[in-house]
Amino acid sequence: MMDFLTDLLWHHGNFLGIEWNLWKVIGWLGNATFTSRFFVQWYATERKKQVVVPTAFWWLSLVGSFLLLCYALFGKHDSVFIFPYIRNLVIHHRHKKAHLSCPTCGFDSPPGVNYCAQCGARLAA
Repeated sequence: MMDFLTDLLWHHGNFLGIEWNLWKVIGWLGNATFTSRFFVQWYATERKKQVVVPTAFWWLSLVGSFLLLCYALFGKHDSVFIFPYIRNLVIHHRHKKAHLSCPTCGFDSPPGVNYCAQCGARLAA
């Protein structure tokens, strides 16, 4: 049984039958980072008890895609695109910056509201 497992893991001198090099490690790190987005989004949704996509989701998307892009361009000589994630981070930053802080309680309210959801105070325009 042990020989079977050893042969399964180390086949012809390669771990899991994969010939490893720096670019393979970068590619697998990119895949792992990109996949971790699911767990971050799941955790945030469970914590808030509503569907949310936290900023960390987009950062993991960007980093994972960047690693996969490096692997594709330099390891495989192919291309992939990461621009939607950069755009979503820019939109998120602008939206967060546009939030209004309540002068009474300090609660951050989304742009476009007239009253604080926390204390009901009127917000400055």
